[in-house]
Amino acid sequence: MIADVVVDLQYGDCGKGKVAHTLCRDNYYTHVIRYNGGCNAGHTIYHKGKKFITHHIPCGVFFGIKSIIGPGCVIHVDTFLKEIEQLERSGIPASDLVKVASNAHLITDFHRAEDGKDEEIGTTKRGNGPAYRDKYARKGVRASEDPRLSSYIISMYHELYENDEFGELEILFEGAQGFGLDPDWGDYPYVTSSHCTVGSAILNGVPPGCIRNTWGVAKIYETYVGAKDFEGPDEIFDEIRELGQEFGSTTGRPRQINWLDFDMLKMASRVNGVNKLVINKVDILRALETWCAYDGPNLYSFESEQDIRFWIESKLKTEVNDSMTVYFSDDKEKI
Repeated sequence: MIADVVVDLQYGDCGKGKVAHTLCRDNYYTHVIRYNGGCNAGHTIYHKGKKFITHHIPCGVFFGIKSIIGPGCVIHVDTFLKEIEQLERSGIPASDLVKVASNAHLITDFHRAEDGKDEEIGTTKRGNGPAYRDKYARKGVRASEDPRLSSYIISMYHELYENDEFGELEILFEGAQGFGLDPDWGDYPYVTSSHCTVGSAILNGVPPGCIRNTWGVAKIYETYVGAKDFEGPDEIFDEIRELGQEFGSTTGRPRQINWLDFDMLKMASRVNGVNKLVINKVDILRALETWCAYDGPNLYSFESEQDIRFWIESKLKTEVNDSMTVYFSDDKEKI
């Protein structure tokens, strides 16, 4: 068994869907597994010239790959079935490819109603937090208990360890949200309700020694959606927001903008064992001819794109992993 993991190193919305889609296109995988989160996620994917936003469904469906919603996820059944239907109408055979781990948990209408009252944290109000709370309070509802999901349900253990269909498994784990929102590593309490690190992928049933590559995903600047004050005073952030179309793919809320925080990028890369890193949205700052980043409390301005790219890559290789491969991406459809 071999596994690659895609993990967001900032606050979500960094382009994990694009990276996972590119990896599925360029590599052989037997499975793609979503390992955390629920319909609060919104992965933007461009496939054959058409834009898709997926909330539950792993991106393997676009390439005929068996795609599983893992036990670390929570599912809103109506949203899930609607997403399957929408993909089918677009010619994507999702109903034949998507499976749901029997021990994943459900988001109920009660969870959504409760989450809808939140005004302090700035959640997506999709019910994820209450669903995870009930899971760990041992009073949740598992996916296997809803008859509407009966044709999708699988045993995760059997699929990974007792299935002779594929021979040696090659798995891509597709994550949701981001390191800065992780309940243990993020700015608590302004965090999400599921774990957003590579460790969360392992909890879906794959031994740590099977991890081949951890693909970290970040932006050349940072964005955040939620209740805390995040955006700096720089007027250029309004231009970045408009040019980069920085509005939540799930809620439509405008994302707060700030410059890249290298300390956070370094910490997230270390904790997740990143050996492949994609830094997106380079084209946005290129269009504005402005390049800035924080190193600790100090904000540095760079004269050129080449300067900031060299600074980021050399510091990561010196302070994190000298064999790390860093990709700077200016394309919304591929790495």
